Amino acid sequence: MFYDTGDAQGTESDTLIPKNDDLSRVSADVAGCFECPRLVEWREKVAEEKRASYKNDEYWGLGVPAFGDPNAKIMIVGLAPAAHGANRTGRMFTGDRSGDWLYGALHRAGLANQPTSTDINDGLELTNVIITAPVKCAPPANKPTPTERDQCSQYFERELAIVQPTVYLVLGGFAYQTLTRYLGVRPRPRFGHGVEVCVPDSDATILCSYHVSQQNTFTGKLTTDMLDEVMDRAKQLVGMDSHETLETHKSSHPKP
Repeated sequence: MFYDTGDAQGTESDTLIPKNDDLSRVSADVAGCFECPRLVEWREKVAEEKRASYKNDEYWGLGVPAFGDPNAKIMIVGLAPAAHGANRTGRMFTGDRSGDWLYGALHRAGLANQPTSTDINDGLELTNVIITAPVKCAPPANKPTPTERDQCSQYFERELAIVQPTVYLVLGGFAYQTLTRYLGVRPRPRFGHGVEVCVPDSDATILCSYHVSQQNTFTGKLTTDMLDEVMDRAKQLVGMDSHETLETHKSSHPKP
């Protein structure tokens, strides 16, 4: 279902975007952030205690920046890093079951060079896609507070301003609510899998998907076919043929 919300009413952002900002600067600032005491305490506690199956791993234990193609037209927006996933590996959706689903779908769509994401040195490469989250640190029980969300928005909003994607593929209601709030979408249509929302005063589209959490994938609320369909739709919205692969996209869109 597609919604056109009409003219923008203005965003709710108060973030001052640094002049000549780029993703490397944002990434450094994210990794160096200690603004939220509860999140810092939790991420460091998890990194110190570790899960038994990862006892020999050196956990990242810091804020996790965006990952992917800096020139991407598709931005995938999640919730926050997983305690023993991205908080361990230092890369979004890497090292957990949710990442297996997401990167598997990206590979099937021709947007990733491999279907797995295990660590930051595994050779994974994305084309025309970048992945981020409004909250950069792993929260207890995977539930950030509104204050933590708002504190972290400075980094999320800088990423949006730098990348300026054509399609925002949001995974779950939290990402949808946060993004529509920032982009000034009013009224906000009800979230649902496959829902499309036109961004006011923009050619961009918000495309909704259920989150790739085990809660959804194990119960069948989200299936591989459903995820593949939204990936194909995202490609269509940015002008990529549904059968276009990573390699054919590279050859027809060489880097300057």
